[in-house]
Amino acid sequence: MDAITLNVIIAIVAVVVTVLIAVPVASKAAVAKKVQQDAEKIGTAEEKARNIIDEALKTAETKKREALLEAKEENLKVKNEQDREYRERRAELQKYEKRVLSKEESADRKAEALERRENDLTAKETELKKKEKKVDDLHDQEVQELERISGFTSEQAKEYLLKSVEDEVKIDTAKLYKELEGKAKEEAGRKAKDFVVTAIQKCAVDHVAESTISVVQLPSDEMKGRIIGREGRNIRTLETLTGVDLIIDDTPEAVVLSSFDPIRREVARIALEKLIVDGRIHPARIEEMVEKAQKEVDTMIREEGESATLEVGVHGIHPELVRLLGRMKFRSSYGQNALKHSIEVAQLTGLLAGEVGLDVRVAKRAGLLHDIGKSIDHEVEGSHIQIGADLCRKYKESNLVINAVEAHHGDVEPQSLIACVVQAADAISAARPGARRETLETYTNRLKQLEDITNSFKGVEKSFAIQAGREVRIMVVPEQVNDADMVLLARDISKQIESELEYPGQIKVNVIRESRVTDYAK
Repeated sequence: MDAITLNVIIAIVAVVVTVLIAVPVASKAAVAKKVQQDAEKIGTAEEKARNIIDEALKTAETKKREALLEAKEENLKVKNEQDREYRERRAELQKYEKRVLSKEESADRKAEALERRENDLTAKETELKKKEKKVDDLHDQEVQELERISGFTSEQAKEYLLKSVEDEVKIDTAKLYKELEGKAKEEAGRKAKDFVVTAIQKCAVDHVAESTISVVQLPSDEMKGRIIGREGRNIRTLETLTGVDLIIDDTPEAVVLSSFDPIRREVARIALEKLIVDGRIHPARIEEMVEKAQKEVDTMIREEGESATLEVGVHGIHPELVRLLGRMKFRSSYGQNALKHSIEVAQLTGLLAGEVGLDVRVAKRAGLLHDIGKSIDHEVEGSHIQIGADLCRKYKESNLVINAVEAHHGDVEPQSLIACVVQAADAISAARPGARRETLETYTNRLKQLEDITNSFKGVEKSFAIQAGREVRIMVVPEQVNDADMVLLARDISKQIESELEYPGQIKVNVIRESRVTDYAK
């Protein structure tokens, strides 16, 4: 029973109940009449109720049929959608299947083609081998025929041809080389002489010989006692503060200052002269005068460096390099003042650079700084070349200047013409008459001693002192000295040179071991 029917029945029951409650107690006739009227009304109501029920049932049946139709349509729609998706997927699978089958067929065709090609190549290779064998046989027959005709074997003919060509080429090459070498030497020698002579003529520098002692003149011998002081306290104080040995002997009215460091010696000399003038000599006064002398020397060093740069015409050098240049005033090498030598090399370098068309300012800068390492080489380990190059790198000098410093004694290859010009100027300055105090005899004796020391070691075949005694090159017997022994041999030779030989700067010990094997192919 649907909801409409239920509502109709409830309405009828409600009407009946209402009538029963509302009817008052009356007369029977009235009641009967009323009952008859109510019965008619009830009949009419029942008929209406039946009509409503029938209508409701018809409506419910219609909606039921509509719902069933909608459900069937929805079901049919879903079924059609599933069928469509099924057909699409099936068609896609069939397409993939066709592609796979096509690829398989293509792979099979390629495999068959490769197999055919492989068979063809194998056949061609076999045919080529046959042809190669035939060609080799023909070649051998031709060679034999040529050997029969010429009377030479193939090796003999080849050797004869090569020898004749080689002889002709050697002769032509030798003639051409000799001709070119002669022209080059003649031209280079002439130009080099012109350049060097011009530079030397334009440059004139004084040379001062330095030593390891300084002499301070005294007003009287009585001053020696005052310098020594009570129980030697004054002389000990002065020696302690300056690091210089004071030699007071029988030399009349003179005190000798001895030190390997010329700057310390200069500080001691100035301090002692001030003390002699002042007359008050005691430890406190000595300390005060040494401090003043140190300041004077520092000022002098800076002024000497600035003066050198102004004299040469080089500007923009780092202040610390200028100060180190000033220190070189108190440094000497072979009796030649290092600062005077650097100034002369700078001037010569500038002149030579001008002759060959190089940058004169850069050339002068490289020449002035080429020996800068000598200013501190007694304080820092290493050669003055390496120290100078490190200083130039530290204070941002150009690579061209650094290479000139490294190459001026041939330790590294020069990378520019300016480096070569610095080498030449350095050699000219050192070779100028009077520039170096060392005599030829002393120099040759030192080189001979150097070679004698190296030749005394076992396994040394021969040795050569080169680079003006700055390097010794040692050839060893490879059967007696192996690679590990070379290290020990170089160290032992260096130690013996240090203990037995006196020399400026440092000496490079270069041990060379060479093995050669010769054989002949017949």
